[in-house]
Amino acid sequence: MPALPARLAEWLGEGLHGTMDWMEERADQRARPVGLWPGVRSILVLGMSYRPEENPLDLLARRDRGAIAAYARRRDYHEVLKGKLKELGGFLSARGDVRVKVFCDTAPVMEKALAEAAGIGWQGKHTVLISREAGNWLLLGAIYTSAAFEPDPPGEDRCGSCRACLDICPTDALPAPYRLDARRCLSYLTIEHPGPIPAEYRAAMGNRVFGCDDCLAVCPWNKFARVAAESRLAARDDLAAPDLETLAALDEPSFRSFFAGTPVKRTGRDRFLRNVLIALGNSGEPRLAGAAVARLDDASPLVRGMAVWACGRLLDGAAIGDLHRRHGMGEADAHVAEEWRAALAGSPHR
Repeated sequence: MPALPARLAEWLGEGLHGTMDWMEERADQRARPVGLWPGVRSILVLGMSYRPEENPLDLLARRDRGAIAAYARRRDYHEVLKGKLKELGGFLSARGDVRVKVFCDTAPVMEKALAEAAGIGWQGKHTVLISREAGNWLLLGAIYTSAAFEPDPPGEDRCGSCRACLDICPTDALPAPYRLDARRCLSYLTIEHPGPIPAEYRAAMGNRVFGCDDCLAVCPWNKFARVAAESRLAARDDLAAPDLETLAALDEPSFRSFFAGTPVKRTGRDRFLRNVLIALGNSGEPRLAGAAVARLDDASPLVRGMAVWACGRLLDGAAIGDLHRRHGMGEADAHVAEEWRAALAGSPHR
């Protein structure tokens, strides 16, 4: 089992700037695989391509549509990839006294660092693994095994002087090569962040309602990648460019039904609608304001607050004043009340 790359400490803590505490809680097990399972002697790392057929950047110009990250427009990859890992693990176990443990984003495993050590590719300046054969559209999983295998040579950094991924980031979440400030990253903010999106990043979200593919889409190494071939990971047509008005109308049952089996479902209806309402506010289309008005009395303060923000971006002062009299006068949630004050002042932060 080869040593993990020297940049591991940066990826564990400094590279994330302390925004995800769960990365640090079991850092020793991430940095030292034997800390997770003392019986491990080798680690097999597998990568599966999910390259989209279209360029995800093209959808950003369609402001009345929601942009969902390419990996989430299909069946949840965890179950598909984990099934393949278990199949290979079973094959190994059947060939002798070999023990295996399979991991696919379910334990403190540094898949990217291990994939680089195993020679699949290298961690690019955007902190995502890049392969010469598959670009950066890769899903990763690992098999820890008690068997001893001859290690492959580690991946070699081939980013050179390229800065495409750093320069395209809409929120400057990549302040330097190989450094990610997750507090600014739209993938983190739209998926993991539990509360209101900080005001300074809302306009930059554009129509992104789940994740962000910008830094991935511009990587020059993608020209060598083939479109994903795994049939169980085929992208759903109805998630390619969903209508924002339709998404904003989802209640809990319809959200769970529409996104069943996809990664989007795990983020929850309220966070997702938070993102959709920001996209509505960024659309520049007053005709879409009705979809935001319909959410001003939503049971979730998270949704109500972003509905106010969207209305403030799409409607004039007189309309906002009328809406406040009808929907906002008795608002008990401090965050939503602050959104109303900002909208009434004519500066939806923003």
